[in-house]
Amino acid sequence: MISGPSGVGKGTIKRALLSRMTDINLSVSVTTRLPRDGEIEGKHYFFVDQSKFDAMIQQNQFLEWAEVYSNCYGTPRSFVVDNLDRGQDVLLEIDIQGALQVKKSMPTGVFIFISPPNMEELASRLLSRGQDSKASIDLRLAASKDELKRIECYDYLIINDDIEEALEKTMAIIMAERCRVENIDLR
Repeated sequence: MISGPSGVGKGTIKRALLSRMTDINLSVSVTTRLPRDGEIEGKHYFFVDQSKFDAMIQQNQFLEWAEVYSNCYGTPRSFVVDNLDRGQDVLLEIDIQGALQVKKSMPTGVFIFISPPNMEELASRLLSRGQDSKASIDLRLAASKDELKRIECYDYLIINDDIEEALEKTMAIIMAERCRVENIDLR
């Protein structure tokens, strides 16, 4: 699982990782936010309204869920559990609130925190995306200061000051975890 503050490069790392390691299944989140330009239903997110999302919570269909920047996001439980039961890796790209929920229910997961090199660079990245209003960017920057305090809850920290290096470190962590004795079926 990778998570970190908004704008840190999680999506970029995820896309590059999935193009190089084709044996990882991406968990597609459910969200109540509206699609951004170019986002495709079922590929980037499952877009639902608030009442549908609330029903999914009541039916315990989420491994984790959180409200982030006035929108709800959740990880479908069945997809993750079914793939893990078949021995397949699942990549979750989720916010920090969600990652901490998953850690409680699946403490053996691999939790990777992606960090910006500094707050100025994070602000620059958020601004250059052109996806958020000034108010939204300010909210995200304020939240990131608290999110950075959660690093100690993770297994690994990757400072994303060079995307290729961050990707290589993420791939190295995955390969090392696959080689852990407890993760290999020795039957």
